[in-house]
Amino acid sequence: MLLFKTRPATLLNFKRFACQIIYNEHGNPTEVLSLCGKEFDFNNLENNQVYVKWLASPINPADINQIQGVYPLKPSTFPAVGGNEGCAKIIKVGRGVKDFKYGDLVIPSTSGLGTWCTNGIYDSKALFKVHANPEDFIFLSMLQVNPSTAYRMLKDFVHLSPGDLIVQNGANSAVGHFVIQLCRIYGLKSINVVRDRPEIDQLKKHLEEIGADEVYTEKEFLTSIIPKKIKAKLALNCVGGTSGMNLSRALEYGGTMVTYGGMSKGPVQVATSSLIFANIKSVGFWMSSWYGLWKNKEEREHMYKELIDWYKAGNLTLPKYEIRIYGDYREAIKLSIQTDDPQSAIKPKQILKNNEKGNGKEFNKTNKKPFINNNDDKKFTPNSTNKDKTDDEMMPGIQKEFNAKKFRNSFHLLAKKLEK
Repeated sequence: MLLFKTRPATLLNFKRFACQIIYNEHGNPTEVLSLCGKEFDFNNLENNQVYVKWLASPINPADINQIQGVYPLKPSTFPAVGGNEGCAKIIKVGRGVKDFKYGDLVIPSTSGLGTWCTNGIYDSKALFKVHANPEDFIFLSMLQVNPSTAYRMLKDFVHLSPGDLIVQNGANSAVGHFVIQLCRIYGLKSINVVRDRPEIDQLKKHLEEIGADEVYTEKEFLTSIIPKKIKAKLALNCVGGTSGMNLSRALEYGGTMVTYGGMSKGPVQVATSSLIFANIKSVGFWMSSWYGLWKNKEEREHMYKELIDWYKAGNLTLPKYEIRIYGDYREAIKLSIQTDDPQSAIKPKQILKNNEKGNGKEFNKTNKKPFINNNDDKKFTPNSTNKDKTDDEMMPGIQKEFNAKKFRNSFHLLAKKLEK
């Protein structure tokens, strides 16, 4: 049972309280997740600890699988905080911490940290500093997984030169989004495969606008493209099953298929003729394993620097996303589990965002809907003009509205609900 101290909610202890999305057992995320409050004593940090404010934390398929208990990465103890990536701001450091200072932007150094929370205390070794502008916190929150996965798969398996061809399925995923844009940066040609849907023309147009050379449905790829005997050097497979087998048929002699997901929940299949007569290779890739085994700080810093620089230059854009406040986490989880968004051809990624006003929903005042980006602008540009002046104030655009009495009462109400 969580206990809440009854001291007045002054501006000093305001930062002590955090909201966390936790689970006490594996199961259906819509059933086992709950929102709870926690109080931190950040004035007594251990030498190697840091106190941070999480600015934004995405909800990824791997996060859902981890909660379901079907992912290799599992929490060491329960209750566990959900989430594996995000962007945080350093608020306070322990006396022995030399690598971080107040105001630094950080992301997790490994998976499994538990990022679906507003604030937290961590060992400084669990965090990795990124050199970027605070207003880019949405991009930074997803830096660790999706763009980095795309980057490593295009770098680590085959030598690619401008003009080379790659094929991928699940091209409308967040990783697929960054694969398309990195191919454009590298001068590679991308052939992209997606599942058929009612709004397929809208989806094709969107992918072509961000840099896709060609986009096909699974059926179109099988009946029209494979017979042409295209020669791709690299195939990126996040679906598995028949879709993956069709990708393997598009590889040149000695080509490589990299599997990094299994959205179909079927086994990876490879065309026998491609294995025997084209000598193709089929390998797997897990970004968490790369972080855990390589331990190459310089290589990681170089990768992040390139990705951040490309984002600043406008060469990388954000995939479609939807901002959710912690009080709206159930809807965010529900939408993340859905295969497709019934309202749109492009499913938006759900991102939990710290809002110090409380646990309410962050709505666009005109249409009463959560903030959604449609890639019209590269960066998140909120309505307000406030700046990030102190750690007590919100990130750019979020006005600070602190009422001590309301804040104290909200946590007392939450405590009563938890006791029930």
